[in-house]
Amino acid sequence: SVVFRRALIDRDHNITVIPAGNYIDEAEVIKNAVYNKKLFLKKAADSKIDIEVLDEVGVKLEDRFDYSTLRKVLLDSKNLQESDMKKLEYDKVLWLSDTYHEISFSRDTDISDRVIFPISEFERKGIEDARFVKFVKDDGSVVYYATYTAFDGAMIMPKLLQTTDFYDFKISPLHGVGAQNKNLALFPRKIKGKYVMMSRIDGCNNYLMYSDKLTVWDNPVKLQSPKFPWEFIQIGNCGSPIETPDGWLLITHGVGPMRKYCLGASLFDLDDPSIEIGRLREPLVMPNNDEREGYVPNVLYSCGAIIHDGELIIPYGLSDYCSSFAGVKMDVLMEKLKSSSSAIQ
Repeated sequence: SVVFRRALIDRDHNITVIPAGNYIDEAEVIKNAVYNKKLFLKKAADSKIDIEVLDEVGVKLEDRFDYSTLRKVLLDSKNLQESDMKKLEYDKVLWLSDTYHEISFSRDTDISDRVIFPISEFERKGIEDARFVKFVKDDGSVVYYATYTAFDGAMIMPKLLQTTDFYDFKISPLHGVGAQNKNLALFPRKIKGKYVMMSRIDGCNNYLMYSDKLTVWDNPVKLQSPKFPWEFIQIGNCGSPIETPDGWLLITHGVGPMRKYCLGASLFDLDDPSIEIGRLREPLVMPNNDEREGYVPNVLYSCGAIIHDGELIIPYGLSDYCSSFAGVKMDVLMEKLKSSSSAIQ
């Protein structure tokens, strides 16, 4: 599930997390999506649903259709089947349709009361690694997006959540060759008229993607590969890049010996983020002796950071059992990233 917390940062950069209340609020689920047949059937095929079933369903649907129409087509077709295995394939299509929905929380709740629970079958084993970003549109208006991973116990599905007020949320899957695996993170604005996304489609390297459509991601281009010993197994992002006067600051995670996770940092060109200006040779944050034990040992992980009054503040998880914060002076970090020792050869 996804939960929210309030926190205060004082002038000395001390952080106080405000305790949550005694109640939680579960959102009302609204299923009023209109589906694009081509994208929907492609996502169903990516989810390993029987192709014969998809072909049959596709013939009975218009190019755009709503939830009630799809549900009727699926139930009518399912009732004609004798095989339980075949019936299950029709159920899977319906489960996929449930991944497109809206949710709405009561207006009399505090943000710490609101919990986004798994809704579709594709989320039944978890909603993981939500990477929130404040996105500024071309007209200056603001919307908050979050990429996250839906997990059903066997397969993962990258999804997108969006809201303007943290009461009403719209949720949908992400499509395309680049919307595979985990670690998708959206840039906080368009670059040269296109949406830009980080991904890690192969599980080892960071990729960069551009798209005209927020939910369709193709043509990923490799951006970073493991370079230093502490990240030699894999490198990934720790949330959306942060815009600075010197470039896009990306907090990364690297996996090294003994599956030890550490946080690093890289700097990319503002106009062309395919250009890596610098990367820290040593970890920015690494688990100390008190942080190494837990449900997933040796792991220090983050899904986002903010800059406040000249300091980079990174909330992070400790071995999947609790959370903490790290603070880094931005001037020191940027000087290091722009130095010759961090230059990418």
